Amino acid sequence: MSIDPRSDRDDGARDSASTAVPVPEGAQIIAVHVAYESRAAQRGRRPEQPSYFLKPAGSLAGSGGVVERPEGTELLAFEGEIALIIGATAHRVGLAEAWAHVGAVTAANDLGLYDYRAADKGSNLRSKGRAGYTPLGPELIDARAVDPAALRVRTWVNGELRQEDTTADEHMIFPLARFVADLSQHLVLRPGDVILTGTPAGSSVIAPGDVVEVEVDAPDAAGHPTSGRLSTRVVAGPGGFDAALGSLPTADEKQREEAWGSREAAGLVPDDAVPAESATAESAPAATAPAAPASARQPGTPAPLDPELRALLESTPTAGLSAQLRARGIHGIVIEGVHPLTPGTRMVGVARTLRFLPLREDLFAEHGGGYNAQKRAFDAVGEGEVLVIEARGESGSGTLGDVLALRARRLGAAGVVTDGGVRDSAAVAGIGLPVFAGTRHPAVLGERHVPWEADTAAACGNAAVLPGDVLVGDDDGVIVIPRALAREVAEAAREKEIQDEWVAERVAEGHPVDGLFPPVGTWKEAYRTWRSEQG
Repeated sequence: MSIDPRSDRDDGARDSASTAVPVPEGAQIIAVHVAYESRAAQRGRRPEQPSYFLKPAGSLAGSGGVVERPEGTELLAFEGEIALIIGATAHRVGLAEAWAHVGAVTAANDLGLYDYRAADKGSNLRSKGRAGYTPLGPELIDARAVDPAALRVRTWVNGELRQEDTTADEHMIFPLARFVADLSQHLVLRPGDVILTGTPAGSSVIAPGDVVEVEVDAPDAAGHPTSGRLSTRVVAGPGGFDAALGSLPTADEKQREEAWGSREAAGLVPDDAVPAESATAESAPAATAPAAPASARQPGTPAPLDPELRALLESTPTAGLSAQLRARGIHGIVIEGVHPLTPGTRMVGVARTLRFLPLREDLFAEHGGGYNAQKRAFDAVGEGEVLVIEARGESGSGTLGDVLALRARRLGAAGVVTDGGVRDSAAVAGIGLPVFAGTRHPAVLGERHVPWEADTAAACGNAAVLPGDVLVGDDDGVIVIPRALAREVAEAAREKEIQDEWVAERVAEGHPVDGLFPPVGTWKEAYRTWRSEQG
């Protein structure tokens, strides 16, 4: 029994007559995301229920063909899998009878281009749907002759064994028949439809010149049925993706880690030296976030703002507050170059500080991993406090991500200000924590920074910030108010706001601004009279 290789076909048409179990025009190719315990352990996330994606028919190929890695990409990965080929129509079948609807079993390589994985947002259309990215075969194993819990899948790259696992119950999150039964609740599975049943641990990156071989067999069955080795050679292909038409390929640290199988294999900073923001919010949900250790709470925590003063500051624009500080001879109070992730954000709070040093590999090895200064600072921030991060205006790395932002939000922090970058910026913006940053950047802080110390004098955006200073932010930026001047400046700024509102009403009535903005002479007297009448 053999699969039509089709590697020399340009039109992608199917010749179903060449297959013992037909793969007809219009057949569905359905792939399972994660099915093996080993793969779930490698990825650090185990699904509670099966999940799937579709692959286009044009991706089908046979043994002995080639697969292209497009120019400008780097993360083509192999995934050796067991393919089920439906032999009898299955619609709303139960688990007990599901395997009877499988006609054959064979080997598959669910190839994927991780450079397009993020852009695909879970559909895997461009990352896994390219021509030749679903080789099957070369031989078919009669499903009636094998126990679905006694199959084996192995993958070799250039003759070296890279993957080996079985479908024994203890190795699978879900039994193979469950995919047939589950999918049949929603779809009509017809003869020739293909289900790719997920890959075990060991999937990694391949490059032009590599040869990947996948074999599925049943070692304990009579006659030791096997698919034979499904062979695919990697070649360099054209790129030339047009940004005017769609997304371009990108490869960040997250995709490199998942494509290679681990951070170490990808040549990245080891797991124990990766800051907490490299995880996703789902990996550390707010409901289960641990309380800050007592040791994380630094002595000398700044006293909270008086509620009345906080309310006054929240209603006063930074423009008015900064004008009052300059009128008192204090000019270095603007944290330059930072903007809210979400327009319209207002922030008022008491400063806590965190300093990063420029990256030096020996220092990062000592201070970058474990429960470092960055993590301690985010565990220590309290209600109504703003964590101010000194990142030297470095735009080539992130200084926090969604997990740390989530932690600060759950602790009641009033916000975060960094003159560096924010990673996972869309997720951070959605958490609801006011965040003002210099830029957005996908890289972890290990690319540029060493987390050094907290709750000390810091320089953020060319402004000096001391623990206990008052931070106020809005769409115009963030300013630093010395604690001793906060009430005086706030009251004066609010009074000026009232005056400006009165002036604006007069201008709206048609009066010229000469002598009115700011009010002098008779206009000044008119304002004083109006103001005294307001009580």
